[in-house]
Formats: sequence, structure tokens, C-alpha cells
Amino acid sequence: MPLIAGLAIARADHGDVGQVVRPASMDVFSAPEPGEDLPGGTATSRHATDNADAFSHASGNMGFRKELDFKIGNSIFRRHWVSAPASTDASDGLGPLFNVRGCQDCHLKDGRGHPPAVADTPGPGGGLLFRLSVPPRTDAGKALLDSGKVTVLPEPVYGGQLQDMAIQGFEPEGRVKITYQEKTVPLADGETVSLRAPHYELTGLNYGPISPDVMVGPRIAPPMIGLGLLEAVPEEQILAIADPDDADGDGISGRPNRIWSRLDNKEMVGRFGWKANVPTIVEQNADAFSGDIGISTTLHPSGAGDCTQKQTKCIEAPSGNSPKYQNVEVGDELFELMTFYTQNLAVPKRRNADDPEILKGKALFHGIGCAGCHQPKFLTGHVPGQEHLSKQLIWPYTDMLLHDMGEGLADGRPDGRASGREWRTAPLWGIGLTETVNGHTQFLHDGRARNVTEAILWHGGEGQRARDAFAALPKDDRDRLLAFVNSL
Repeated sequence: MPLIAGLAIARADHGDVGQVVRPASMDVFSAPEPGEDLPGGTATSRHATDNADAFSHASGNMGFRKELDFKIGNSIFRRHWVSAPASTDASDGLGPLFNVRGCQDCHLKDGRGHPPAVADTPGPGGGLLFRLSVPPRTDAGKALLDSGKVTVLPEPVYGGQLQDMAIQGFEPEGRVKITYQEKTVPLADGETVSLRAPHYELTGLNYGPISPDVMVGPRIAPPMIGLGLLEAVPEEQILAIADPDDADGDGISGRPNRIWSRLDNKEMVGRFGWKANVPTIVEQNADAFSGDIGISTTLHPSGAGDCTQKQTKCIEAPSGNSPKYQNVEVGDELFELMTFYTQNLAVPKRRNADDPEILKGKALFHGIGCAGCHQPKFLTGHVPGQEHLSKQLIWPYTDMLLHDMGEGLADGRPDGRASGREWRTAPLWGIGLTETVNGHTQFLHDGRARNVTEAILWHGGEGQRARDAFAALPKDDRDRLLAFVNSL
């Protein structure tokens, strides 16, 4: 048994999980911690990280017999769907309204999407979607939100997401015009950085007026790596680091977004999505099939996808629902294979974890408070049927909790128990390979940050103290901290 997996299991068996996952103290940064070079534990990818396929490999410890399932799931993830009816009923049912024809079109090379780089470019595209919702207008609507059974109330005409594409014979719902306003931010040593603040304008709406109180939330597609490992973290580990009342007085008050799981028929801690508004990978995948592509599953059986009852032509259009596939377009067998694929996209190996400058950057990362939200490590629990994901010491650099990130990043759109200013801490593993895999370095929930420096400088609210400390560092120390982040 490999040393790190054996260590993780031994610690778990002795009930010492808290000691295993506790962030390092400030006196141990002269060398990497045990297992730090394998951020996914023994499930870390065994492949090279210097090419665009770095995010597309299977869990490194998965076993030969599971590789076929992974490859079939990959084929479904990469599939381009067509409108119904079609000669191949295994691939029809697209739309009628949609954003992309396949999962890979948002998660490019299993990585991160990005918005248009030029101001005034129509959108969405490149993995940037726009969620729509309205505030409750009746006691019934408020009661529904309070029950937790839904996280938002969709816009009555346009639904929960603006779809900018349509099959033949239909008009897309509309587009979004994106413009950016630059602002200069000073750093130590007289250096300055320009941050771009986006503005979004709905244009070309083809299905009538939209609600004047509509709330619009831009969402960039995140990387797919390590999702099964994040799902495998026991809830008690996440809750153990929550501090909703800031009892320790450090200015950080992470709290879980508790979500009703349709899959498990109970309230669970949200883990996925920019506001931690989805509790399981199954539900994340089913939501994306329905909302992004207009493809039905047994969790979302409507062949019309996100079309609303006011879009009658869309509701009445032919669908690809087939008795061969449980009267939906993606039956459970294929859906489970694709879910297995998304659970097992491996985290790449760390680069240069023992470099002295990177270790100094790690000390700075902890010293200025970044690890207060970007929790370095967890220990996964038991995953039925997937022992290779079980009992792994992982290093995702996220707490999966909600944090108030200030007005600068606020979208004003609540989602579940997340306010319009709160966001889930984004995992940092693999962040330094974004340009290698996706050819860009655009970060945050809407891709506004053009590099890691800009992403840090956008932090406000609970991240303000760490952000200000970063801005006050001399350039050599900023470079060391950035080198550490880009080594993850």
C-alpha cells in the first residue's frame, strides 16, 4: 500500500482525522508536508502535466477494469447532441433552446470556460452562462424558498437560464452584451494593476418582456478535476471548519449552503456550483444536461429542458425521449457512466513543491490568511463501489463553504441560503495549469480576472484582510506567493 494512502487510513482508523487535515503551523514550511505532491492522494493523475490533456486523465489508482467505464463516460461527455427526431435516437433531443451542444463545449478539455476577451462582444459563449431568477412575490413563493426544496424562483418567461441558441425553427431566447470598465489599483513598491469590472446587458429578447426585477448571475464553467474526491469528503469535516458567527474573531465566517437533495430526499451540504447550490455530482450533471443542452434524464424528465410553460411551442416540440431509455433522452445506464467519468477526472501532480521559493510562498499564503478560506486538505470517507476514492488525503485548497466576498464581486442574486454577496471558496488545485489546458488565465465566477493577481485583488468582505496584506507585500514576496498558488 502506498505510504500516503496507508497514513490516511491509519489516521482515520485512530479517529485522528482532525490532526491529519489541520493546516500546517508556521514553523514547518522548510519542506513539503507528507503527501503534498499528490493533491488527489493516490488518485492523483500519473500523467505528465505539460500538455493540454493534463485535466483529462482517470484517477491514477482506479484499476484497469474501470477504465472502460471511464472511456465510455468520456464519449458521452464529449458527445454533440442533435435535434429530434434523428436517425440515431441515442444522440437526439437537443434543445429546443440551449447554450451548448455538449458538456465539453463548456468545460473545454475538462477545464475552465472563459468569457469573450473583447468589450462589447455579444455573449454568452466559451462556457459563460447566465442564470435568471426573480425574488419571491407571494407568500407561497417565499414559503417555497424557505422550505429549501428549491434554491431560486425562475424568471416566469425565460426560466432559470438564458439560452442563446436554438434548433431549426426556433429563436434563441436572447443574448448578453458584455462591457468592461477598467480601474487602477495600487500595490506596494509603486506597481499598479488594472482590474476590469464587467457590465451585462440583456439584448435581443425574443419571447417578450423580461421581469423588471430579474436577477442575472453570470457563471463560468469550472474545471472538472477532483469532483469525486470533493464529494467523498464527509460532511462533518466541512461543518467542523464552519464558523458562521466568526467565533474565533478572525473576520472569516464560512457557513454551509444547505440544499435539499432530490436524489437522496433530504437536506445536505452543498458542495458544487459557484454558490455551493448543488449537493451531489449526479444532480449537478442532471441540471447541466437540462439547463445547458436541453437533454432529459430521469431527474429532469422533460424533453423541453428549461423551456417554461409560457414558451408553448418549445414545450410541444418533438423530443428524444425514448422507451429504450426509460422515456428520457439519457437513460440511467449512460448517465451513470458519464457520472463515473466526472467523478474520476484526476487531479494533476503538484509541480516543484519542494522549491525553496515556492515554500516561502506557501508560508506567505498561510501568513496573510489565504488558508482561512482555502482550506488545504481533507480526508475522504468511504465511497461505495469506488474504493480508489476512499480514505485519501487530498489537497483541494477549498473549504466548500460560503463567504461574503464584498460588494465588488456581488451579483445580487441569492441562491439557496447563499446571499447575493456570498460565494463558495473555489478549489485551487490545478489552477497553475489553466493556461496549459485552456490557453488563458481568466478566473472568478465570471472570468473577469485575467490572472491570479487580479483574482486576489477582487477579494472583499471576508477576503479583504488577506487581499490588503497581499497588496502590501513587496514584489518579491508577491511573486513567491503567486508561484506557490501556480504550483498547485
